[in-house]
Amino acid sequence: MADPKEAAAYIAGLVERARAAQKKIEFATQEQVDDMCVRIAWAGCKPDFAKKLADFAAEESGMGYGPDKVGKIYSKVKGSLRDMRGGKSVGVVEVDDEKGLLKYAKPVGVIGALVPCTNPEATPFVKAMGAIKTRNAIIMAPHPRTKKTNKMAVDQIRAALKANGMPEDLVINIEEVSVEASNELMKQTDLVLATGGAGMVKAAYSSGTPAYGVGAGNAVSIIAEDADLADAANKIKRSKIFDHATSCSTENEVLIQEELYDEMVKLLEKEGGYMVNAEEKKSLQATMWDENGVLSRQIVAQPAQKIAKLAGINMPEDKCFIMVPEDKVGAEAPFCGEKLSPVTTVYKYKTFDDAVELVNNITDFSGAGHSCGIHTMDERKVKELARRVKVSRVMVNQPQCLANSGAWTNGMPMSMTLGCGTWGGNIASENITWKNLLNYTWVAFEIENTMPSDEELFGAIMYE
Repeated sequence: MADPKEAAAYIAGLVERARAAQKKIEFATQEQVDDMCVRIAWAGCKPDFAKKLADFAAEESGMGYGPDKVGKIYSKVKGSLRDMRGGKSVGVVEVDDEKGLLKYAKPVGVIGALVPCTNPEATPFVKAMGAIKTRNAIIMAPHPRTKKTNKMAVDQIRAALKANGMPEDLVINIEEVSVEASNELMKQTDLVLATGGAGMVKAAYSSGTPAYGVGAGNAVSIIAEDADLADAANKIKRSKIFDHATSCSTENEVLIQEELYDEMVKLLEKEGGYMVNAEEKKSLQATMWDENGVLSRQIVAQPAQKIAKLAGINMPEDKCFIMVPEDKVGAEAPFCGEKLSPVTTVYKYKTFDDAVELVNNITDFSGAGHSCGIHTMDERKVKELARRVKVSRVMVNQPQCLANSGAWTNGMPMSMTLGCGTWGGNIASENITWKNLLNYTWVAFEIENTMPSDEELFGAIMYE
């Protein structure tokens, strides 16, 4: 549907249906929406369906690995449900008797959600649960490469809604997928949840509709002098190969203190890493980026063995991720950027200050505001890194891909949308959840006069 007028009319029809459905649950009770969220989560996590959806997503997209996608469904859908439990999204959600304030939660209306082809399996369920929790309707626009996956997921959600007496049109799938349809969705809805590439997120912010977007990922991990090297190597490997690195959080760069460099590289090789030589690096670069510096689609979220063969690299069969040595940052060193593949770039550093500066230089070039990690037992290093680095998340002794968006082993909110703050061109520097899908009405009662005296406010400055 390339004609803008046709796209506008098509989306207008979907929005009309969604608004009618949303009106029916605008004053639903907390118990009703919470029950429905449990049912949606279970609809996605039924083992047979989760496997079917995950395998189909990998097949249709040509990216990622089915069994890992099953794990993603279980962790993100179940985790999002856990985080919602007990959360108030209906009626009075905050009372401040001292200030005489009440805060009422209200739905925003119809949400336009953009679903990426890298995570098409868990995203629809997480976003649908967030919408229902907050008494909103949601329309999902899939990437063209995974439109059938999105329909399979949305159909499952709609069946759960229908079976439990809620309007199916609370969750709608765009079947006539096009850039024009997605642009119209962003214009005609009340709030946009934009998860995907930089171009799409920019379009969301330019649509004139309030939007939550994400920035580019390019997570960097520091290996400090006191790190448990074997543990760090294992976690980096697990993060790097999960779902063939579809995640924006997978470690793209590993910064190793120079005295530990050889030992750490050996441990990474033991975990399945393959360090390319100078000639292989040139061949790999030519394979991964075109002449305009654009990352090739043929390597995105593909197994390391496939990427090596495309690059003409004779990599042993027991290797599962590729390591590239680098000492530069910038356009002349493309390996310092996001690679969306099981390829990680390895740097040496001398002092911890050098490592922090390198994190900032790398993320300034690619991945501003997103994430970094550190492997250390020294809390002072953690706090110094967090104080100085321009990212929204710092993961400590964790595999970033499995931790940034929430995990059973950390307190980060489970999410499929990772805000990167103004560094990454986003309005939020947090994991976007159902709490971001509400409007609020404040009620203020009269209280005793709280105006302070000038002496209380200005003190001795008044007499200087």
